[in-house]
Amino acid sequence: MSIQWYPGHMHKAQKQIKEILPKVDLLIEVLDARIPFSSENPHIAELRGDKPCIKVLSKTDLADPEMTARWQEYFEREKGVKTLGITTTQPAKTKQLIDLCKKLLPHKADGQDTIYTMIVGIPNVGKSTLINTLAGRPIAKTGNEPAVTKSQQRINLGDGIILMDTPGILWPKVENPKSSYRLAATGAIKDTAMEYADVAYFAADYLLTAYPELLKQRFDIDELPHTEIELMDKIAARRGCLRSGGIANTHKVSEILINELRDGSLGLITLETPEMIDIEKVEVAKAIALKAEKKAQRLRDRKKGTRDGEQQVRNKFERRGLDPLTGQEVQKAKPKTPAKKKTKNDTPANGVKVSSTKKSANTTKTTKTSGNKHLGPRIAGLSSRPNKPRRR
Repeated sequence: MSIQWYPGHMHKAQKQIKEILPKVDLLIEVLDARIPFSSENPHIAELRGDKPCIKVLSKTDLADPEMTARWQEYFEREKGVKTLGITTTQPAKTKQLIDLCKKLLPHKADGQDTIYTMIVGIPNVGKSTLINTLAGRPIAKTGNEPAVTKSQQRINLGDGIILMDTPGILWPKVENPKSSYRLAATGAIKDTAMEYADVAYFAADYLLTAYPELLKQRFDIDELPHTEIELMDKIAARRGCLRSGGIANTHKVSEILINELRDGSLGLITLETPEMIDIEKVEVAKAIALKAEKKAQRLRDRKKGTRDGEQQVRNKFERRGLDPLTGQEVQKAKPKTPAKKKTKNDTPANGVKVSSTKKSANTTKTTKTSGNKHLGPRIAGLSSRPNKPRRR
């Protein structure tokens, strides 16, 4: 299952970004350090082209620092891309972003020419907090929920830099289902658009493999179970999330796990690694290709079925003597009877044929015979030998 959330204002914002992006000098894309790849908008990467880009990994105080360093190295392999890891508790580090903008655009670093930048990112990734820190005053509205900013605004950061803010946007369809779960787990998707239990079981399965020690410490579990279902049952027992009969309250324990993952109570956690993403890219590409082939096959089958169906209808109409196009009765043309060649023994209308005999030396006689040769000479009144005179 893949979780999708794409409200109307995001569609409008994406169209505006597409229109403005060619006019800006530099793109600043804010990513969640806990899900650096899943929080990267693939449409922005397509629109950016070779334009310089700074990928800001926000919320590094909630992510695994070792994984953050590996992701920065991974992103900077791409030409024209620089990265910066920041937190809301380190405003001095955030100010480094202005120096990095000038470094990527050295021909405008003297301040004589204005540097136009655009900041983009997914919902609830910390864009507004970053803008307020850069501006030194509260400009953008902030909130610990997605889709707080819903319109564009232009901000003068000083030092010859103009920043255009945009609403946090996702993309119409998240092709990688695992990425959609990660987006939901970190709060980029509204809670009303997801099932807590589904997301919690996905997170529990990953944490069992990647961060087992953090689970033991947080939930005071000596020996971890082998499956995410058993883990959720143990957490429910530890936190008192049980119904009558000792059955786990799935929704309540799911809320506990997700909320403690989001606020960092579980520890410093990153939900994806570069190696995982390289494998998932291949899997998603195969899935997309297979889906496209199935769609093409359905279209071929539909066209073939349409042709076969049309032929069946046409045959049905023709059997009834109707025109397949108009449904009206078809007037059948009468077949022409070929003219018969006249022969010596043609039968007249009265059923009696006239035959002539050879003239003999003594007599010449015309005889009448019956049209039915099977009746014999008795009915015709003739002898079986017509040339011989009848005996008296």
